[in-house]
Amino acid sequence: MTAPSPARLRRGRPEADIQRQIVALLRAVLPKGAIVHHAANEVGGGRHARARQAILAGMGVHAGFSDLVVLSEGRALFLEVKSARGRLSPAQTGFRDGVQAQGFAWALVRSPEDALSALGTHGFRTRLAGPRRPR
Repeated sequence: MTAPSPARLRRGRPEADIQRQIVALLRAVLPKGAIVHHAANEVGGGRHARARQAILAGMGVHAGFSDLVVLSEGRALFLEVKSARGRLSPAQTGFRDGVQAQGFAWALVRSPEDALSALGTHGFRTRLAGPRRPR
């Protein structure tokens, strides 16, 4: 059996490709010392999926947890990565609502540009030069 072609992987996992691009951008623009963390909270299918999910839940895995967490200069931002047509699951909507109710920043992002915009919206400092003001 041969490995799937890169093109096939991209078609099957568009959110993973977008997420890699977002992580690369965040690492490039955030200040030194910022943390970008992926929360691997998906079990996948298979006949033992329910048992694995129960074990992970007992270890603290939270249903609907965001794909990425950004920690920088005393701020936290939760990013949910979706493809152009991807929708939030009920668990993801519940997580978003709970995070925001506690005063944390949360954003749905579909591109690296969306992630950069979310940083600005939520007051995160970046290493990018802003527009120059006239003297």
